[in-house]
Amino acid sequence: MKMKYVVVSGGVVSGLGKGVTASSVGAVLKSCGLRVTTIKIDPYLNTDAGTMSPFEHGEVYVLDDGGEVDLDLGNYERFLDIKLTRDHNITTGKIYQAVIDKERRGDYLGKTVQVVPHITDEIQDWIERVAIKPVDGKEGPPDVCVIELGGTIGDIESMPFIEALGQFSYRVGPGNFCLVHVSLVPVLNVVGEQKTKPTQHSVRGLRGLGLAPDILACRSTEPLEEHVTAKLSQFCHVPISNIVNLHDVSNIWHIPLLLKDQKAHEAILKVLDLQRIGKVPREPKLAEWTERANKLDKLKTPVKIAMVGKYNSLSDSYLSVLKALLHASVAMERKLLVEWVCSCDLEDSAAKETPEAHHKAWKLLKGAGGVLVPGGFGDRGVKGKILAAKYARENNVPYLGICLGMQVAVIEFARSVMKLSSANSTEFDPATPSPCVIFMPEGSKTQMGATMRLGSRRTYFLANNCKSSKLYGNISSVDERHRHRYEVNPEMVPELEKAGLSFVGKDESGRRMEIIEIPSHEFFIGAQFHPEFKSRPGKPSPLFLGLIAAASGQLDLLLQQNCGIVSLNSAPRCTTNGTAVPPVKKPYAPMKKKPLNSLVNGFYANGNGIQI
Repeated sequence: MKMKYVVVSGGVVSGLGKGVTASSVGAVLKSCGLRVTTIKIDPYLNTDAGTMSPFEHGEVYVLDDGGEVDLDLGNYERFLDIKLTRDHNITTGKIYQAVIDKERRGDYLGKTVQVVPHITDEIQDWIERVAIKPVDGKEGPPDVCVIELGGTIGDIESMPFIEALGQFSYRVGPGNFCLVHVSLVPVLNVVGEQKTKPTQHSVRGLRGLGLAPDILACRSTEPLEEHVTAKLSQFCHVPISNIVNLHDVSNIWHIPLLLKDQKAHEAILKVLDLQRIGKVPREPKLAEWTERANKLDKLKTPVKIAMVGKYNSLSDSYLSVLKALLHASVAMERKLLVEWVCSCDLEDSAAKETPEAHHKAWKLLKGAGGVLVPGGFGDRGVKGKILAAKYARENNVPYLGICLGMQVAVIEFARSVMKLSSANSTEFDPATPSPCVIFMPEGSKTQMGATMRLGSRRTYFLANNCKSSKLYGNISSVDERHRHRYEVNPEMVPELEKAGLSFVGKDESGRRMEIIEIPSHEFFIGAQFHPEFKSRPGKPSPLFLGLIAAASGQLDLLLQQNCGIVSLNSAPRCTTNGTAVPPVKKPYAPMKKKPLNSLVNGFYANGNGIQI
């Protein structure tokens, strides 16, 4: 079968939820029996997202091959349970670099190198080359490639990509290209009616650039009224059957179900001329999505986790961490409540400068059932993270430290337990006499981009009776994704272990520390890797599962059962007596929408501002 392409673009405003829409379209097509891959186009000039601040663009998502990419690729991997590569994230920087490299080699044979055709051809060639890469562990090319065009129609930096996609629709031919345009239908408080003019102008602008939408995905607070849909159809020249309403819902796992209910799959399959292919079922099989979405809506018993970070003003900075917490809390049948604690507010200096914020931060920390310190760079807020690790250690509060979160736990242990008051990381104090954390020998201090220890690396468990090993199902090793420049100083490990800190996971050399534990503590684990990047809705990360279980008083039961990672939908649940209970299948019944608290990536968020 010839490759089919579904392009998702966005208009009117940014942040409408194109990434979730593209992921949901892919999930629905996958449930129809098709093999789906994805590509994200980011029009910025950066080669990749590796050097971008979390405040600028949210988290940097890391792939198995070490690619530092846009966070939307995390959505794709979670929704579709696939493994992408760095080439699945196209940027202006990558395209121009590729063209300049060809020009330097003389590949253009003296031609004047221009945006059209050389840049646009490179974009099309890149898409075709990457789209055929298998991403689901099977052999052979996928059936459908979902391409998300970042930014908003009309942006100057997007123009070469829009021109390239217009040419690409002719290159692949009719029946192989489908354009889904995501737009906004707002309601003005003064008027109180749904306004179609922004979408009309967006579609008009899109047509003026050489692209015509096949499917119109309309974002709105409430379901669209019939006359509004008819008006959009009339003025945007899109059949009513091809207009999909993505209104606000209680959690984003309802989005694929919304698409199915409005028969969006039928419209897409018709445009792609896929209705006649025998292997495609008439209806998507989304029973797991239905069960998962409804289960999340019905959770009542809360579990509070204190997120001690310094990028808290933008929750997208920790998007994968939040998703991993959500996956684990749903698996443990708890309603996730994240308490955002700014690490700077925990520091002693904040008690004098901002006493109210200082008091509030400590109150939130002490009121949580578990503490999570995520990764980060730079010395701002590090003192607060060290204090959070100390509080968790001394008060037997479940603690999970990721990357820098593990490193600050080691520093705190050295200072408090080993009485090395000057213990520190050379990242924060290059002249420290007790360097617990050091710069990795193979790293670069002059070249910032793509010079960290990146991608999937193997960690070997050194003890079968440690909590980490049990959570992973008593396996001998595990592959997890990394992103760091500094590591625990191997020269200090013997002293740290003698004082009671266990290094239960190391790399193949035995000199690079990967996992720490305090055996006498209820749950105190640090990981140099980022377990959140491989967490999936039906397969929660074991370390996050352990944190939620410990914070909700279920850790002993979880470890005794030794069930490893339990699939939420396809695997049995373990009861208190160890017997297996098969999953209960329930029909899809969307929950009544709750009042909107905040918008994250265009879809509903809960009271903590967390996109769920």
